[in-house]
Amino acid sequence: MEIVLGALLGFAAYFVVRAILTGIYTVDQNERAVLTTFGRAERLEGTTLNDPISEGLTDEEKQRYAYPQLRVIGPGGPYFKMPWQRVYKVSVATQTLNIAFDPESPSANNNNTVLEAVTKDQLNTGLTGQLRYTLSERNLYATVFAVKNPIAHVMGYFVSILRERIANFDAPPLAVTTTSAVPDGGSVEPTVVQGISINDLRKNLRELNEQMDQECASSAARYGIRLDAALITSIDPPIDVESALAAINTAHNEVSSQISVAQASADQRIVQSKRAVQIETLKAQAEVEPLNWLAAQLTELRKNGPDALPLYLRNIRLALYARASHIILEMKK
Repeated sequence: MEIVLGALLGFAAYFVVRAILTGIYTVDQNERAVLTTFGRAERLEGTTLNDPISEGLTDEEKQRYAYPQLRVIGPGGPYFKMPWQRVYKVSVATQTLNIAFDPESPSANNNNTVLEAVTKDQLNTGLTGQLRYTLSERNLYATVFAVKNPIAHVMGYFVSILRERIANFDAPPLAVTTTSAVPDGGSVEPTVVQGISINDLRKNLRELNEQMDQECASSAARYGIRLDAALITSIDPPIDVESALAAINTAHNEVSSQISVAQASADQRIVQSKRAVQIETLKAQAEVEPLNWLAAQLTELRKNGPDALPLYLRNIRLALYARASHIILEMKK
């Protein structure tokens, strides 16, 4: 009997000591925790489909990525847990990765340094840049329990979208001139110069990064990881085609320059012609105006009677005689 009582007391003491030593925990400032009881996490009402992070999912994706909402333990403590409970801690600090990082293959993508992609011109390019991500506190179920290796899924998701964007990227058309002056006051269509895909990508890195941010907005609902920013810093072609690409760029710039010069010269001539027409029109109007005024005066004089016009002509002749130095009269035979 004493042996049984001693065993019970020893078990009770062991349980108390274990509960005290292992049952108290804290959560750091950059951490969040989830508590499970017999392997099941404490859940809240609803799923991630009720959260705004799932707005970017399609109807089909919403059927696959409907995760329970968990009670998240914030930073602080000390907290207490029972021996049959377990605490899962995750860091919510912002982390940075190379876009060529492959967590499952250290030798992939040139030892995780350069990511390769193919442009719409069938040109193989190397991409370098960084990816900032944070674990989503609003979908810790996916990060802790649902997805075995969340960062591997997110990187694969990001790389597949990036390669699709590179292969189908269309830059805004380059117009050499926007409008041209014409005599009727209208405009002509701008001259559009077809660009080279890798040049378009280099000139529009900001737009490409913004497109990636929009495309990856649903990663938090998929894998519990929110992509804060994609910073693609350089896009470089293979070394063996760099010289050929430089020659193409030079020819492209020369053609664009010549088109601009020709368009500017044509616009200048059109403007000069338009001004010449306006000047000649004003001259003609200046010559016609006195004649119109004289015709109006004669019309008024005629209304005063049949003798008004002969008197007017007589006065005009007298004025001319006063100004003339010689007068030649025709003699009637």
